[in-house]
Amino acid sequence: MKRNSLNGGLVYSTEAGRMCPGCRSPIDGCICKQANVLPKTDGVVRVSRNTKGRGGKTVTLVKGLALDEVALVQLGKQLRSACGTGGTVKDGVIEVQGDHTAQVMLTLQKLAYVVKQTGA
Repeated sequence: MKRNSLNGGLVYSTEAGRMCPGCRSPIDGCICKQANVLPKTDGVVRVSRNTKGRGGKTVTLVKGLALDEVALVQLGKQLRSACGTGGTVKDGVIEVQGDHTAQVMLTLQKLAYVVKQTGA
């Protein structure tokens, strides 16, 4: 049996295999992954435009949504289809290719979100 030196938690057990460091139960029966923790927000969805690190190409960023990963991906798909463009969801932020801040804000307002444009 090995012990993790950082937090003193059980890492591996010969009886159950790999152990979760959070709830200290086997990975197969981990209860901390089942609890979907939503990010804390102030209730305002922020829409901005960004070109940094993208070779000069503009993307529209949507931040501040208190949704789980599945709902975020579904909303991202809805926004991309409303704008007729591509995009992705990374680290809780929806990225829509191109400068579509007005269309994204309008679509989010129709879905009853409080929307604010940030940046220039």
